[in-house]
Amino acid sequence: MVGSPPKERPGDILSASAAKIAGWIAQRELSCVEVMQAHLARIGAVNGAINAVVALDPERALREAADADRRVVRGESLGPLHGVPITVKDSFDTEGLISTAGTTGRRGHVPSRDATAVRRLREAGAILIGKTNTPELTMGSGTENLIHGRTLNPYDLSLAPAGSSGGAAAIVAAGGAALELGSDTGGSIRNPAHVCGIAGLKPTAGRVPLTGHIISFDFGFLDSLTQVGPLARCVEDLAIALAVIAGPDGVDPLVAPVALDRFQPVPVAGLRVGWFVGNGRVSAAPDVAAVTRAAAAALQDAGAAVVESIPPPFIEIEEIYARLRDADGASCIARLLERCGTTELTDRVKARFARARPLDGPGVSALVERTQQLRSAMLQFMGAFDILLCPPAPDAAQSYERLEKSTYEDWVFQTAFNVTGWPAVVVRAGATAESLPVGVQIVAGPWREHVALAAARAVEERLGGYVPPRLPG
Repeated sequence: MVGSPPKERPGDILSASAAKIAGWIAQRELSCVEVMQAHLARIGAVNGAINAVVALDPERALREAADADRRVVRGESLGPLHGVPITVKDSFDTEGLISTAGTTGRRGHVPSRDATAVRRLREAGAILIGKTNTPELTMGSGTENLIHGRTLNPYDLSLAPAGSSGGAAAIVAAGGAALELGSDTGGSIRNPAHVCGIAGLKPTAGRVPLTGHIISFDFGFLDSLTQVGPLARCVEDLAIALAVIAGPDGVDPLVAPVALDRFQPVPVAGLRVGWFVGNGRVSAAPDVAAVTRAAAAALQDAGAAVVESIPPPFIEIEEIYARLRDADGASCIARLLERCGTTELTDRVKARFARARPLDGPGVSALVERTQQLRSAMLQFMGAFDILLCPPAPDAAQSYERLEKSTYEDWVFQTAFNVTGWPAVVVRAGATAESLPVGVQIVAGPWREHVALAAARAVEERLGGYVPPRLPG
């Protein structure tokens, strides 16, 4: 232990924000080693039940924690995440630590370097504990694969943590990591955050490099659908992590050098908020809709101008997403599997090949044209609002059996904003009658993450935010 005894007992570490943990360490109220030991012990206690962490390197983590303590004692300049224990979704490369992306061809793959976003988190002082489960190649509404099996929801072990960042959300919710790095091609950060009761951010397309992620910048016009972003227990941590991982890396050609407005104060009073709980075809379940309405009321109480309004292009944009995903006949996936050396596929990936029908040249041209028209229509609609508030998904956590029957229509609240590329934050705002977490999704226009984060923090403060699950240990 370095310095005086902690002002809060070590048991509070596992539900604290990353920002608070970093502050305790910087003020020498807790040591990095003590923090790391607490998180490793928590993983040991809960991971047998939820199967979220699939690769662990405790020796290196403790060694790096001890070195981080020495830097504190020497009074060296510390990064914003100094000593904070993190895990990373297994779809990211991590130097010296196995990185399978859930596909059997990479069962023994150990990268020689970190993905850009991973490297930036570590340079900011975060300490990598291990990797979290993902469906094969991140393709799945749940989180299971042929190597590591199935991850379970820490709030109800009979349910899924959603996907594809389900392992990430589950271990953060369970207290095994203070911060995570996920990816989102069709809700893969936001839906796990929603059903696991934490916060998650899908940044603007082109904000964070995909370099070192299994789906990167080699999928043609599908590249812009995938974004890299953080998951945490508190909205504050999302803003800190975004500032660390954002910006060009000289490798990913799609990342734009757009400055973050994270230091610009955003008063909630006066924000123009459009909210909805359905799109005319899909509506949220009563408990989920009630939480969205409560969040709208909370923002109104904070001084925002709140109006119920559904974007007119919303129904068609759902169909566009499905057509974009399948337009190449899954040839990009076939190339990726070949590079990985995978021959044994999950049923989910097999189904993707079975349904995909490649478009011809005129078909692709017409699809891209219509996509741009809908993106323009959404921008014009957004001109009347600062943020949109809606459910992340129609339901709270579901069983794996129910998820297997899901369709693109079930994910329209999420996939629409992969098509637009806009930033979207999910934060816990309530619960169902069965005490399952329910999040709300707060969406801003392109490059306006700071606005979405400010509104999400207001909802978090007024409606309670993260509540730890009841798990053994």
